[in-house]
Amino acid sequence: MTQVSNEDVFEIVKSNLTEIVEEIDPTTVTRDASMKALGASSLDIVEVVSCSMRQLRVRIPRSELSTLKDIGGLVDLLHTTVQAKAAG
Repeated sequence: MTQVSNEDVFEIVKSNLTEIVEEIDPTTVTRDASMKALGASSLDIVEVVSCSMRQLRVRIPRSELSTLKDIGGLVDLLHTTVQAKAAG
């Protein structure tokens, strides 16, 4: 995977979220929103994160994921991990 921008990662997460939780209107998905507030269950969130990591070909420890409060936090963590993997 070539250079992936923070915006690319956001689009991947947003796409996975709206595909997994069909009731979510894509226009309501913002970096400040929490998946739970948008209507995603805990299982939905795990699936969104798993699908996003698979697409980006990265792994993030569950302990790091548990501290995230919103979609922006997830996007930033995924993006940083992708950058580190590309560099290393």
